[in-house]
Amino acid sequence: MINIKKLREWQHFSFAYFFAVCAAAGFVLSGAKVGGVASFADISLAGAVGLPYSAAVFTGSMVRCIISGTVGRNIVKLSASALIVIIKMFLEPKNDEKLCGINTGVSVLISGAAVSAVIGELPQKLLFYAFYGALAGFTAYSAARFIMDLKHKKVIDVSDSGGFSCAVVYIVAVSSLCGADVPVVNVGVVVGAAVTLMGAYFYGQAGGVICGALTVCGAFLSSFEAGMGIVLLPASGLLTGYMRRQKPFTAAAFFAGIGFVFTVLTGLTVNSVGGIIDIICAAGIFIPAASVFSDKWIRTDGKDTSLTDMINTRMSFLSETVGELRRESERVSQMLAKSCDTVNEIEENSAEVCSLCYRRPFCWKSDKGNTYRGFAKLAEMGEFAQESFPQELADCLHKEKITEVFLKSAREKAAAKLMEMRFSESRELLHEQMLITEDIIRSTSDKLDIRCSETVGRSIRLKLEKFGFVILSVIAYYNSRSRLIAEVYFKAENAPENGTRICDLIADELHLQMSCTELIRSGNEMRIRVYERPRYSMEAYVSSSCADNSAANGDTYTVFTDGAGMGYVVLSDGMGTGKNAAMESRMAAGLFRRLVSSGVSVASTVKLINSFMVTKSREESFATLDVLCADLDDGRLTVIKSGAAATLIRHGGNVLKITAPTFPIGIYEHSELFARECEFEAGDIVIMFSDGISENAYPFIKELLMGGDDIKHIVDEICTKAYVFNQTIHSDDVTVIAFRLKE
Repeated sequence: MINIKKLREWQHFSFAYFFAVCAAAGFVLSGAKVGGVASFADISLAGAVGLPYSAAVFTGSMVRCIISGTVGRNIVKLSASALIVIIKMFLEPKNDEKLCGINTGVSVLISGAAVSAVIGELPQKLLFYAFYGALAGFTAYSAARFIMDLKHKKVIDVSDSGGFSCAVVYIVAVSSLCGADVPVVNVGVVVGAAVTLMGAYFYGQAGGVICGALTVCGAFLSSFEAGMGIVLLPASGLLTGYMRRQKPFTAAAFFAGIGFVFTVLTGLTVNSVGGIIDIICAAGIFIPAASVFSDKWIRTDGKDTSLTDMINTRMSFLSETVGELRRESERVSQMLAKSCDTVNEIEENSAEVCSLCYRRPFCWKSDKGNTYRGFAKLAEMGEFAQESFPQELADCLHKEKITEVFLKSAREKAAAKLMEMRFSESRELLHEQMLITEDIIRSTSDKLDIRCSETVGRSIRLKLEKFGFVILSVIAYYNSRSRLIAEVYFKAENAPENGTRICDLIADELHLQMSCTELIRSGNEMRIRVYERPRYSMEAYVSSSCADNSAANGDTYTVFTDGAGMGYVVLSDGMGTGKNAAMESRMAAGLFRRLVSSGVSVASTVKLINSFMVTKSREESFATLDVLCADLDDGRLTVIKSGAAATLIRHGGNVLKITAPTFPIGIYEHSELFARECEFEAGDIVIMFSDGISENAYPFIKELLMGGDDIKHIVDEICTKAYVFNQTIHSDDVTVIAFRLKE
């Protein structure tokens, strides 16, 4: 018995699957006809797909022609397909749908002209093959665009110009399937009627009419009889659109019934009976398909982003306004600081001491130079003593008063300097917080590559309300990888204790494997994010130990996902050891998790935490921050550090050491942040640790990493042997984390 799971895990399964599909498509389509002539669908398919798959289409067509003995009649199509494959071998038109269309059209024209020349009918058939090649080339262009959009966007885009390509591919596919030689049923009509019913049920009257009209168009291209049998299919789609709120079985029965009524009204014939059978088969296909259908794969909204562009523009303008205000505040502060330094202390003190002295004319006119130098020396003195009194003022009659006045000035200057230092720190913090606000607003103005789904959001809300949950709002959307994410908002008093029950209900409603984040509070509202599981999951193992004579570990770690596709491993080492260090590290790690989960960027989060740590108390407090950010959709890894120890990464048979000469958060008003994106893939291992691990242990850690994949053993060994490599008298708290991604 074939093990399906192992077969899917085979590294070449995807290639083998699509190769077989293309070969089967070539086999089926090579026998189809459009408008009484051989269909060009197989040629267009060969031109639209890549080299190996075009060879598969050619192989399927050749096998069909050999079995049916129609190689001679299809020699132009076969030679055109072969020429397409040959051209792709030397000029592969990757990611260029125009080259795919040109390659197909030129191949058909050359093959048709060559065969016509051999049989002596070149003048008569050249124009026909030029027209035939143009149609095949345009269809190949549309199909290539359809395939590339599906590959890159992970969605069938029927909005804007993408809808035109989809319509061309759909009409040609229906027409070719209608012309395929299949007994009992008309495959093209069955497929077209099923698509029409799907469009009517999920997209209302407009979806039913559009899909029905395109299906009728394709059927008429195949033959007049096929088109007349379903000519009222758009009307059936229109009426069925009113049944979209009903159960799938009810809508399918209505669609089949209305199709039968229209057939009776237009006159029953033998072909009409066949059309009824086709519609019944389509309804039978729709019923199971409706339960697994998702708008995840269909994009119907256009690119009218005027509202979002307006919001983004306003937010960007607001960010620039805050930035300009911050820069202006810095300039004003600098000007005021300079103006405070221009106070003429010498002139004020001389006026106070010498204004009533009879020797003033002599001192400040005849001997002004010596007098001014003496006053200048007094202004520079911090301490005043008789032996240090300036010689230039030896004959002064008011030495005690001068000393008293300058002593008072010195005290005032010291107090002013102290106040200026305090104001300067406050200004620095204010400017830093304004910069954080500017960054947060700017990040909010970034365009989001998401696609909202009102249908999924409505179904989630109805499901939760059915089970007694009081919901504020539900937002459902697909990210750039077409992965579903749903955000459910509650009032604090109505929120559940955890999101497990919410996640289970949503997964049951959508028939998807879902996970959820923890509840995030913002004022009187709480949010839970439920998301379709990404490609990768995180695996982490932690081991820690306390310093000597310490009751608590000063290190704090947390592992979490934000629900939007990013996973985080955070390690914070508080200042010193014991309870105070643990409090500092818990504060840093907890704030990081809360802010990032709420949507604040990592850079702004670190700045906010630093600002909070600096201002929270008069006592000195700081903590390191070591963060791994993993993109769970594509496996990218970013290492972020603020004063943290080195990180070791095993990748590609080598061990990479990442260090960052930055200070911990909470020391200065301006935070320091180091970020580096690293090459990473499933199976690689990251080791991160606190300052309790000495650099002397790095060779030992590298040996462990290169020696095996058991992260539990690696972490336990590092933690156990930490004291061996620590040569200092005082030990420190030790925390070691091993991390890797699993598919």
